[in-house]
Amino acid sequence: MRTEVHVHGNLYLCEGVTRRQVEAALRPWLEYLDVERMDEAKSLEPDQPGIVYHARDGLLEICWTGAVGRTFEQKLEETVQLLGPLTEQAAELELTYYHENGGDETRLIFVGPTPEAIHEAQRRRMVEDVASLLSRHFDEAAVGEVVALVNDLFRREWQSGGREAPAPEPSMPSVPPGRKHLH
Repeated sequence: MRTEVHVHGNLYLCEGVTRRQVEAALRPWLEYLDVERMDEAKSLEPDQPGIVYHARDGLLEICWTGAVGRTFEQKLEETVQLLGPLTEQAAELELTYYHENGGDETRLIFVGPTPEAIHEAQRRRMVEDVASLLSRHFDEAAVGEVVALVNDLFRREWQSGGREAPAPEPSMPSVPPGRKHLH
């Protein structure tokens, strides 16, 4: 059974990364799509750029929709593992699955140069989401208490793996407006 999925995110790549390296990292996804190069990975939505490497800016822009099957996410995970070492910082890819019954489901996949960078990006995203949700009903001090707890939970989770926890960013994030992509 095939499902439509939208993959969205921007990955900032290390200085000196070449198009050839990017396409080599994208290979599992490109093979899944049965294409040779990233510019052949066209989105089902004509107004979406697909998978575009902006060499001048060191940016891999992904805004792609396609019909996929059960093994798609596995191939995307393989691609993420290969892209991680090429990235300058951790970032997220948002996957939105559109089901035939009209429902949709969102999942995040984090990409980064190191496990520490990915863990920090996950923590930051969780803090943003929790702060956004709570700020609708509670004042900044109350939201700050919960953010401190979230930071502590992430620290403990990291340490339970026998690693020294990365220091969280000190300030509470600004609460972003809605995250829905309107394409």
